[in-house]
Amino acid sequence: MNTLRGRRALVMGLGVHGGGLGVARFLVAAGAGVTITDLRQPADLHETLAALADLPVQLVLGEHREADFRAADLVVRNPAVPAHSRYLAIAREAGAQIEMEMSLFFRLCPAPIIGITGTKGKTTTTALTAAILRAAHPDTVMAGNMRVSALEQLPLITATTPVVLELSSFALEGLGEAGLSPAYAALTNLAPDHLDRYPSMHEYGTAKAQIWRHQRPQDTLVLPAGDARVDTLAAAAPGRVVRVAPADPGGARTVFWRADLLIARDETGETMLLTSADVQLPGVHNRHNVAVAAALAWQYGVPAAVIAAVTRNFAGVAHRQEPIRTLHGVRYINDTAATMPEAAVAALASYDAPVVLIAGGADKQLDLAELAQAIGSCTKAVVLLSGTATPALHAALAGADQPVHGPFDDFSAAVAAAQALSAPGDIVLLSPGCASFGMFRNEFDRGDQFRRFVEALT
Repeated sequence: MNTLRGRRALVMGLGVHGGGLGVARFLVAAGAGVTITDLRQPADLHETLAALADLPVQLVLGEHREADFRAADLVVRNPAVPAHSRYLAIAREAGAQIEMEMSLFFRLCPAPIIGITGTKGKTTTTALTAAILRAAHPDTVMAGNMRVSALEQLPLITATTPVVLELSSFALEGLGEAGLSPAYAALTNLAPDHLDRYPSMHEYGTAKAQIWRHQRPQDTLVLPAGDARVDTLAAAAPGRVVRVAPADPGGARTVFWRADLLIARDETGETMLLTSADVQLPGVHNRHNVAVAAALAWQYGVPAAVIAAVTRNFAGVAHRQEPIRTLHGVRYINDTAATMPEAAVAALASYDAPVVLIAGGADKQLDLAELAQAIGSCTKAVVLLSGTATPALHAALAGADQPVHGPFDDFSAAVAAAQALSAPGDIVLLSPGCASFGMFRNEFDRGDQFRRFVEALT
């Protein structure tokens, strides 16, 4: 950190998860001179700007200035900023060091890091992994793509502190550029996502693969079994691979379900980690998330009894199949974090009751056919939200028997419509299968608004 004192640091993008704010605070505390640049206008950043009010930083909002990038010694780019940005090229040509929050954190963190990524399930898996480790190691730190700044946690971390991070593909790009991977890594799954950013699944998968690309032979990698695309990416993985599967895949170093028992097997034999009765989260996909978290904790040395006890009391994470309330016999569930079709499909498959689905939103260049098919077979009605992906979803539902309502550009009206369509015993499920931009600041804003509107229903 002493090397940052007196350096001219440029934070490129404040972000929506607190990362840019955390980076700015960290750099100021380290003695750097900090400029923050963001293309958004002050009115769009009022909450973050209020939190910055006590920091001695220069703000450049509504634009990026080439001169700022030429003058910087260090540029910390937000994960949403693509690596090929011309402003980053200007900074590199001028000799600046280019980092992201995670690459800075990895360089400075004194403890082994447990990193978790995946197309879906990574937040639930990260939260459960951290909860299990915290039961065995109370000083466990959780951060990353969780609206928690990792850099701001550094004062809490010693050489023996377990550090659990959720890592997005965007953050992993920066770690790949820096040649850094966590000592313990896990990929929950790999499916099409963010194809508005990546030109193909190959590039998207390559970004995800950075979580293990720079591991050492003694490091640990937890992967799903039976996925040919993952197997190809991980063929040259340098770490010790542990496979997670819904049934026994054979071989040593595996974690798998044998009927209702989750079994861990290594060269010394088999250990029962927990039972299906210990899993409180709905859906087959959450059984897999639990298995990945248990595999990481097992590899870290946490006893099976602790793994089972924590899992038994783990009720899930906000915005992910989160029960909000029951009103007149109707359950309202917030799954706003389902920003891709496969996540919404998995949520729909979790419930036996009739579902009134609220779906639609912004386009990420993803195929909506599977979501439309699941809506046709798993719902009694669908309420659509306005967005760039919604017309394609509406068209894909043309042959479905379920009534389609909307699209609505008024979210409260959409929630009221879903209530009117429901009956006692039904579920009103917000699981959009699409991104949130347009009507909302982000998916969490969408989930927070859903909660407020549902709580106001009479």
